[in-house]
Amino acid sequence: MNPSRLTGPPMRLRLGRDILPMVGHVRLYVCGITPYDVTHLGHAATYVWADAAERVLRWHGHSVTVARNVTDVDEVLFAEARRRGESYTMLATLQRAAFEGTMATLQVRPPDLAPSAAQHIGHVIQLAQALLDRDSAYERNGTVYARTAHSAAQAGLDRDTALRLAAEYHDHPDDPDKDDPLDVIVWRAADPDDDVSWPSPWGDGRPGWHAECAAMVLALFGPSVDIHCGGGDLRFPHHAAEAALAEAATGVTPFARSWLRAGLVSIGGAKMAKSSGNLVLVQDLLKDHSAGAIRLLLLNRHWSQPWSFEPSALDEAETTLERLYAAASTPGMAPGAAAVPAALLDDLDVPRALLIALEDGGQAARTLIEILALS
Repeated sequence: MNPSRLTGPPMRLRLGRDILPMVGHVRLYVCGITPYDVTHLGHAATYVWADAAERVLRWHGHSVTVARNVTDVDEVLFAEARRRGESYTMLATLQRAAFEGTMATLQVRPPDLAPSAAQHIGHVIQLAQALLDRDSAYERNGTVYARTAHSAAQAGLDRDTALRLAAEYHDHPDDPDKDDPLDVIVWRAADPDDDVSWPSPWGDGRPGWHAECAAMVLALFGPSVDIHCGGGDLRFPHHAAEAALAEAATGVTPFARSWLRAGLVSIGGAKMAKSSGNLVLVQDLLKDHSAGAIRLLLLNRHWSQPWSFEPSALDEAETTLERLYAAASTPGMAPGAAAVPAALLDDLDVPRALLIALEDGGQAARTLIEILALS
């Protein structure tokens, strides 16, 4: 934090349509990994963009608390652990360590808070009870469901699209115990063959995915955050349900003042995902390319823009980075030195800031390198 910068004009960050005047402290929450496999470029895009937002805020003199969770209670993790013949805790620990090593290489600052779902089981139970007390949830056969059908309209989706996405993201819209197919599970009753469960007032079970993030945010930050980050694919149902749960439990709106959802990264026209085998792994890219070039590749576009990865783009990023370093080596205080941070405050406009830095050189280029950790 640089308090001297707070004596200048008040900082007004814009993210999309949201104008976000900040006063002192900023609360930033990042949807983290499910630690069952190595980090691909789509993951990296989310965390590099969250890191860029944090660095812009810090450069302008604000203190920032970043929480980035680990979803270590998840069906995908349990299934992968069974496939490998390992305990899910060991798999999660090893994959989390590998992920954090990759983030450090990409110069993503470690979060101030790193909650895990397993550490917050009690808070999920408290959230479920709060929703029941406010008649925003109901219990059937040991499972607590939240009334979240309204979240689709709030996310700007028609019902058919919402139902399709709910099925795609394993929210089980066909569950006969639900009052509405778009209601979500806050606490799921354990099946007889489940090997991972915790006690609750409704019997043994485990938390629902959306409830995990909602409970962690409420436990760490209270009823709202300034910026909530995640991948573009999490808009619905995850982010919509998370916000609906928190707002129903607390009565405080909005749950997030703004959302920073990094655009999806595809390859060959398909979303980058392990389930499709359509992956570009960061650890592979680092064998032949610098971390700075990978950061620049991810940042040199609008943060919400979906894009398709082409290997040649990394070579172009290396060349652009070399030009930026050459521009930074020139002396002088070019007019663009002030224009660079101004561009970054305006919707994190890295392409415009980069253009200014390359044209003006000197301090403008050095400022961009400093703020975005491109060294």
